[in-house]
Amino acid sequence: MKDDKYKLLSQVAYLYFIEDISQQKISEKLGIYRTTISRLIKEAREKGIVEINVRDFDTKIYALETHFQMKYHLKFIQVVPTDLIDSDQEKDEGISRAGAAFIKQRLEKNSIIGVSWGRTLAQTIGCIENRRNTHSVFVPIVGGPSHVNTRYHVNTLVYELARKFGGSSQFVNATVVQESKALKEGISQSKYFSELHDYWSRLDLAIVGIGGKLTVKDSQWRDLITSDDYEDLEQREAIWDCCCRFVDRDGKVLKGSLYERTIGMDLTDLSRVPTSVGIARSKPKAKAILAMLKRGYINALITDEETALEILKISDDLYLQEYLA
Repeated sequence: MKDDKYKLLSQVAYLYFIEDISQQKISEKLGIYRTTISRLIKEAREKGIVEINVRDFDTKIYALETHFQMKYHLKFIQVVPTDLIDSDQEKDEGISRAGAAFIKQRLEKNSIIGVSWGRTLAQTIGCIENRRNTHSVFVPIVGGPSHVNTRYHVNTLVYELARKFGGSSQFVNATVVQESKALKEGISQSKYFSELHDYWSRLDLAIVGIGGKLTVKDSQWRDLITSDDYEDLEQREAIWDCCCRFVDRDGKVLKGSLYERTIGMDLTDLSRVPTSVGIARSKPKAKAILAMLKRGYINALITDEETALEILKISDDLYLQEYLA
């Protein structure tokens, strides 16, 4: 037979968890101090009178996200679970849906949002549904490619975001890489470009992709890079790019002729944006993502489990063994 204390614990727990009655109302109903009600609820959980289960929540993935968040001081991270039988298309769709959800949740009214471009970001924006008015401003943070499917062009992505979130858009009318430093400076210092620069300095949110290996020369904009540029980048061990800025394995931005001819936000400026999120996945990009995290160029990340584990592996992170155990 249960004693009176047990019955009281059960009654308080039932009122609080099942009837959804506030602790103050329970206090008034039972004639017990509010602070005592709080203590009784805690005791009911400790004695197993109350058992709380959360369905469809992967505690292992959550622990992995927590590890990354603490180690790299991230404001947000989401790791999308993967399975060995998942195709690349399924994995891409997974982080695109996660990226779309992040943008919808984090985009506040009257914000200024900067966007780079690429296939992953195009897929992410394509997953956004349920339009709403935010009166925000959407701007490109890189120049455009020379010729590419308009679906991936930065102006297209900016326009689509503005359309889906009831905002306005600014466009860039220059290719990301110019023929000379003088041409680039002429564009960057023009009256037309000054408004864009002003927006860059006031971004609330930046959404960026992360490029792949330097050896992939058939991407959406690298036809603008000369053979001399490639030779220089290879000699300096460039491995990836973000916002069309090439970086080595340690995350150091490689400055030189190509850098001086490139129209795009500097990664140091990207690191100052209140929320800068990278959306990227795949094992080949793990080194790039790791460098972005270590340098603090981004403070939010959306990736998948396969990529996160590869980052642990290449960084000799001891947590990998704990996770796989």
